[in-house]
Amino acid sequence: MLKAFSLKIFSKNIILLLVAVFSLAHFSNAQKILSGDRKKIKEKEDSLQQLAADIILDSLTGPRMRSDSLFTRTLIRALQVKNSFYYPFDSVQGVSKLYAPDSAFRIFTWNLQLNDYWCLQRGAIQMRTSDGSLNLIGLHDASSFTGNADDSVRNRNNWIGSVYYDLVKTNYNGKDFYTLIGFDNNSAMSNKKWIEVLTFDERGAPVFGGKYFSFEKDSLKRPTQYRFSLEYKKEARAILKYDEDSKLIIVDHLISETDEPQNKWTYVPDGDYEAFKWQNGKWMHIDKLYNYKLEEGQAPVGDPLLDPKGNLDEKKLEEKSQKNRTKKNGDNFPDNQY
Repeated sequence: MLKAFSLKIFSKNIILLLVAVFSLAHFSNAQKILSGDRKKIKEKEDSLQQLAADIILDSLTGPRMRSDSLFTRTLIRALQVKNSFYYPFDSVQGVSKLYAPDSAFRIFTWNLQLNDYWCLQRGAIQMRTSDGSLNLIGLHDASSFTGNADDSVRNRNNWIGSVYYDLVKTNYNGKDFYTLIGFDNNSAMSNKKWIEVLTFDERGAPVFGGKYFSFEKDSLKRPTQYRFSLEYKKEARAILKYDEDSKLIIVDHLISETDEPQNKWTYVPDGDYEAFKWQNGKWMHIDKLYNYKLEEGQAPVGDPLLDPKGNLDEKKLEEKSQKNRTKKNGDNFPDNQY
């Protein structure tokens, strides 16, 4: 009986191994780019590399816009090459290229600065296809024409623009959710960071936002939001990032350094942290991270500017404000914004 049982387990393992080998071979064939096609993409990549630099570095608005237009057209032509989904475009700097953890799609995003007071984010989603053909979904930034971005579901035509630097996949009731974390070079006086949940409808079209950000466990209740934003002083640095170990999105707690809470461009980190935890299909807000008990102990307390009674330590605030004032400008690309 034991021998028969062992033989059964052995046979099952052999079958599983054969399935794994077949799947690996199929995946390898699917992502193979022929040498001739790779050469075509590489030629386009060389042009994209220069155009991406011009979008960022050219001092005049007109040439930046022309470079952006040429970049978009050249990128589309490159992506039309079969199996381009698997080409990384590593040399194209200043453009975010994020793959979904399950490789269902990748998303390109970049910033177009029109002047000191106005910028647009540009973006496109490339879906993975079984035959290597192009399925590309362009995104149109409607942020400048939006009064309140926190209260609406969006589509490709009225996207809230952001240059994404992190992508987290979660699941609830058999449905996949892709949480995007990004940076917005908002204005001459403030930056923004966004958390945006992306799903796909039954036709495969992207859906941005929904009632995913809950504050029901806070002492001060707030309505559920469709997306979350963090706006802060231009010279400051504010953390908004996903922590893989704790499975939390960590958020700097902000206060006005000039006691003007109505002016978001005066906001700086105070040393406290908030967080979001994925529960039952929502990102549940944690008001004070250092009060939240993780599975393996307490979260870090940090160096808060407020005491437990909520009183402000003026000396610490001035020290942090001085540090923000002495930071170098130009750290606006999302990789430097963690």
